[in-house]
Amino acid sequence: MLKCLFPFYEYDDRKRVNTLPLQKYNDLIVWQKSMDLVVEVYKISGLLPNAEIYALSDQMKRAAVSIPSNIAEGQERSTTKDFVKFLYIAKGSKAELETQLSLCVRLEFLTQIQIEVALKLLGEIGKMLNSLIQKLSDR
Repeated sequence: MLKCLFPFYEYDDRKRVNTLPLQKYNDLIVWQKSMDLVVEVYKISGLLPNAEIYALSDQMKRAAVSIPSNIAEGQERSTTKDFVKFLYIAKGSKAELETQLSLCVRLEFLTQIQIEVALKLLGEIGKMLNSLIQKLSDR
């Protein structure tokens, strides 16, 4: 079975077959991918020059960690409105991290190839956040 962007539904051959209640934030595929992104950013930040350990590297790690953290905090809040608010904050952190990765390439600290996996994950996460926000806003 394929999982949906947000596991409110279970899919089989792209048809809804069963409605599933969302139990916890870690059931969300967007949260899971965000956690993968954090691991990738920590790997990438290790490639930066030592002079950037407390500057760009630290900022990138904080932006990356902010994405799954805000998804988790929002889902644990008592209202859908609060959840959506925190999803927007996660989107902001996503944009911040994209900017920082681009800066790393412009400053020639990293190559485009070195940040490719992170950028792919950021693209997927962005689409999932948009879909989840839309779905929750339609309620």
